[in-house]
Amino acid sequence: MHHRMIFDGAMDMNMAANLRGTDVVILCGGLGKRLRPVVSDRPKVLAKIGEKTFLDIIINNLLLYGFKNIILSVGHLKEQIKKHFNYRDDYNIKFSDEEEPLGTGGALKNAKSLIRSEPFMVMNGDSICKVDFRSFVDFHIEKEALLSIVLVRSKMTEDYGSVILDNSQRITDFNAKVAGRSENIINAGMYLMKKDIFSYMPEQNKFSLEYDLFPKIINNRCYGFLIEGEFVDIGTPERYEKAINLIGGIK
Repeated sequence: MHHRMIFDGAMDMNMAANLRGTDVVILCGGLGKRLRPVVSDRPKVLAKIGEKTFLDIIINNLLLYGFKNIILSVGHLKEQIKKHFNYRDDYNIKFSDEEEPLGTGGALKNAKSLIRSEPFMVMNGDSICKVDFRSFVDFHIEKEALLSIVLVRSKMTEDYGSVILDNSQRITDFNAKVAGRSENIINAGMYLMKKDIFSYMPEQNKFSLEYDLFPKIINNRCYGFLIEGEFVDIGTPERYEKAINLIGGIK
């Protein structure tokens, strides 16, 4: 499959202008232990897909939508990431440094002082799917959500708990283990958040968004933005191989 089947770059300039001021935090600090048999000399987000890195592909897709303010939360082998993006001058890039692994929640909490926009977006640096970000922002605002999560249908069950939605697209359960289904709704690792979310975070510096925060705020206007499309992550050698086959060969 060619990468344009996953990511369509056609974008109205008015849409682009609307997203220009939205901060995007990309979580890049993971140790990537499971991927080390095939990617051992670099952080996971700099794994090569064709001639680009996975993080290049994520950021280039954001730029097509007009986003300009990127915050990279970096930890493991972070100097490689900083060096790699030193040459870019077509957007604003900031780095939030982890001195030790903080988990997805701790990493976001650590980046708080760099976040200016309301709402702001958060993304995992090791997964991607085709999202109309303008529609996602409109959905978040219309729902007056504290948290909106991009959701996809998937046959994958390992590592992904199912998310349960009611008829209003409100999330009623996270990390549910649903037996007997051929297809589950899973978290795609893309979020829109109000800044109020920081007040619900645990006091400790190291914690998980998915397991330590989201279940705690389930009664505080959490909504799921369900999309149709391919979800790609590079968490394991097998998934990395799939990502190469799906979006490789980019010039």
